[in-house]
Amino acid sequence: MARMTTSLSRAIAAKRDDLIALTQDLIRIPTLNPPGQDYRLICEYLDKRLRAHGFETQLIRAHGTPGDSEKFPRWNIVARRDGTQPGECVHFNSHTDVVEVGAGWTFDPFGADVSDGKIYGRGTCDMKGGLAASIIAAEAFLETHSAFAGSIEISGTADEESGGYGGVAYLAEQGFFDPARVQHVIIPEPLNKDRICLGHRGGWWAEIETKGEIAHGSMPFLGDCAVRHMGAVLSEFEDKLYPAMATRFTEMPVVPEGARQSTMNINSIHGGQKEQSEDFDGLPAHCVPDSCRITIDRRFLVEESLEDVRAEVTGLLEGLRETRPDFEYELTELNSVLPSMTDKAAPVVQTVHRAIEDVIGKPPEYVASPGSYDQKHIDRIGKLKNCIAYGPGILELAHKPDEYIGIDDMVDSACVMGAALETLLLPKTPE
Repeated sequence: MARMTTSLSRAIAAKRDDLIALTQDLIRIPTLNPPGQDYRLICEYLDKRLRAHGFETQLIRAHGTPGDSEKFPRWNIVARRDGTQPGECVHFNSHTDVVEVGAGWTFDPFGADVSDGKIYGRGTCDMKGGLAASIIAAEAFLETHSAFAGSIEISGTADEESGGYGGVAYLAEQGFFDPARVQHVIIPEPLNKDRICLGHRGGWWAEIETKGEIAHGSMPFLGDCAVRHMGAVLSEFEDKLYPAMATRFTEMPVVPEGARQSTMNINSIHGGQKEQSEDFDGLPAHCVPDSCRITIDRRFLVEESLEDVRAEVTGLLEGLRETRPDFEYELTELNSVLPSMTDKAAPVVQTVHRAIEDVIGKPPEYVASPGSYDQKHIDRIGKLKNCIAYGPGILELAHKPDEYIGIDDMVDSACVMGAALETLLLPKTPE
């Protein structure tokens, strides 16, 4: 099928107000991660919505995954609607968690205010707007086509913002993304309505602790300052690691341009005495710090190996151990993710390509994401390669104050998703 049917286009257009209301409802459920708030509540909301449109649903708790507890259980929903005859399954996966609000907002982060054709709020762009668009696309498709082959699945999953281990990773381990069960996956992450995201860079996260010896602050020569040792580590990074990374570029179409090179962010640094509560008005004790810790976030390219990334950092640390008196450190790896990249010739890529040309009126740009998202688990654990990210929203707005989603962009993306469903689930007709 080359073009979206007029009946489906009209059905999606008629649901514009419903799309706005659905997005607002989702935003008003403050699914903050950490700690993992209201995951059950948003799954129950989606359960009621999707059951009303004929989906069979499962609410699945990811027992024992990082962060899962009785206070903050990791809940996910998987909804499925089977067609009238056998065929392939198209799965729309969206994460339901959002990051902390942060400072600088001029709109209520959970008010879902509409202004100038945009809906504002934490998670509008990343990625509840995409979730809403996929639901509207599926519902309009089902209303337009009572008979179709195969199945449609929609999932709302936990913890993508903290690695996805209580969400897609858990579901993949349980077989939900087995290629024998699901054939096409579209993740509505905010990469813009005229782009297809094929994959993402790799990541390596580690904590480095430098060791010292506590002593009285008036006699620092009787101790050993761990913060000064960490200063030497940071100096090595500035003088050697950052210049080396700046020379490496990838052939992957990573956006924005600055992410086409290797990067590293220092997430945090903690040394010496712990910070006291805000109501403490006393003075600090006079001590030489015996510990200093940093957390590093190293994003690497498909042209680099994880082993080399590790070795580059440990090599600098070992060099300091040999040359700096009394330098001792401990490195703890926190997590690692390998790069993922779907082939441009994959069926879901070509289908969405044609749908974008039809709806938007121009061929899509192929991109890769600077950060990882849940494709990594569908690829590595589920062994399902036919997966892309496609959804409304501007990537650079993610995690920012006054995050928003454009309403027209959601409608257009829903049309693209609907056109893809027609191509994949309706009988082929002669060109």
